[in-house]
Amino acid sequence: MIEEEEAEGPEEEEEEEGDRGSKRSSFLCNMDDDEETVSITDRRPQSGYENVYSECGCCERVVINVSGLKFETQLKTLTQFPDTLLGDPDKRIRYFDPLRNEYFFDRNRPSFDAILYYYQSGGRLKRPVNVPFDIFSEEVKFYELGEEAILKFREDEGFVKEEEKPLPEDEFKRQIWLLFEYPESSSPARGIAVVSVLVIVISIVIFCLETLPEFRDEKESLQPRNNSSQPDHGFTPFNDPFFIVETVCIIWFSFEIIVRFFASPSKTYFFKNIMNSIDIVSILPYFITLGTDLAQHQGNGQHAMSFAILRIIRLVRVFRIFKLSRHSKGLQILGHTLRASMRELALLIFFLVIGVILFSSAVYFAEADEPNTQFTSIPDAFWWAVVTMTTVGYGDMKPITVGGKIVGSLCAIAGVLTIALPVPVIVSNFNYFYHRETDNEDQSPVEESMPPGEIKSACCELVPNVWKDLPPRIAIFKYNNKVLQNLLPALLHIKRAFRFDLFCLIIY
Repeated sequence: MIEEEEAEGPEEEEEEEGDRGSKRSSFLCNMDDDEETVSITDRRPQSGYENVYSECGCCERVVINVSGLKFETQLKTLTQFPDTLLGDPDKRIRYFDPLRNEYFFDRNRPSFDAILYYYQSGGRLKRPVNVPFDIFSEEVKFYELGEEAILKFREDEGFVKEEEKPLPEDEFKRQIWLLFEYPESSSPARGIAVVSVLVIVISIVIFCLETLPEFRDEKESLQPRNNSSQPDHGFTPFNDPFFIVETVCIIWFSFEIIVRFFASPSKTYFFKNIMNSIDIVSILPYFITLGTDLAQHQGNGQHAMSFAILRIIRLVRVFRIFKLSRHSKGLQILGHTLRASMRELALLIFFLVIGVILFSSAVYFAEADEPNTQFTSIPDAFWWAVVTMTTVGYGDMKPITVGGKIVGSLCAIAGVLTIALPVPVIVSNFNYFYHRETDNEDQSPVEESMPPGEIKSACCELVPNVWKDLPPRIAIFKYNNKVLQNLLPALLHIKRAFRFDLFCLIIY
């Protein structure tokens, strides 16, 4: 009997412990929801406690302190997104304060309303009005809401996801394409961009200087005269200093176009790009003018082309100034703004045309009885209406009568109102493209240098007799130039393709 009682003793104790455990679980599950403190599992936020309370169906609450402002939510709300900072127990435990039974974050308080709403709404992220875009973006990154949430948030803010620009599949062509097409990709690319900008500026300066009277008269005095019986072989286009400088610039432009065409990933897209079309059109006048001058010189002074057509062709050279937009973010932003504002600009021109016709007709009939009037017809008054509506006011044409002055006053007021209406839309588009460009620059990855081992192995392959005995530390010291480091893949490709070791001695 005693042995049976002793055997029943442990069983009774186990049943009592089970009853106590069930009572304890029911007690915790029936805790008051209005209690200010967090459940005891927050003191030790481990997955084991979470499993116990999830099994009994209780709604465990979590207190989050953001710079002194406390938020309280259910644990299951946060666990909807387990990859985020608040949804992952291993990540958020770093910010747990066991003394206060809360998670503390020294972050922006107004932004956390939207962060918490992201969990409560199941993935809807909206920026508060009183929080700047850059600050809220940093908060989203800190709480690790994910790349998908960031992209969706940027789309809601009006940022359009830019399409990935294709790159050549061949490694050598890819390096050449990056050098000439993306100045921000590497130091050599920036160097090539600087050279290209200098050549463009020199070409534009030469285009302007050769029209000065002293240079134009000197050039005309050296040209062969039409009434001479024998051609003057002392003058050729190659004697002109402006022509020599222009030739050097054209050589660089032609080289740049040929190389970019060779390395372009898509030849069709290359010709569809308006910037490439500008590059081609800007160098054509040189070859046309050169052929005309040579034909004129060999033809005993006979003009091969009329001066009017020749002047128009030479005028196309001024389009080279648009080549600067390839290397200027400001000009690119302006181009995007004008392209996005085409509807507003078309509406502005439409209103101006209506106003010009209306006020030209009005001022003509108002000045019809004045013998000394300058408005002899409605088409003659078009110029005056355009100048007045754009508030330029040259003063070459002006009304004399009282009726004409009243019409002129109304024309000026209507012009101010017409021009001012689409300006806010254009400014808004400019701000949008400007902030998008600056935001993309902030998110651009930092250039990574090659590891020491790769530097040494690459240099040993290029110039074995020089680099094979150098340790990586010395190799980095001698190879610290970023220009050479970024050119290394292209040099390796050339060496492997042509097997010409002496070519690579230039890096030393």
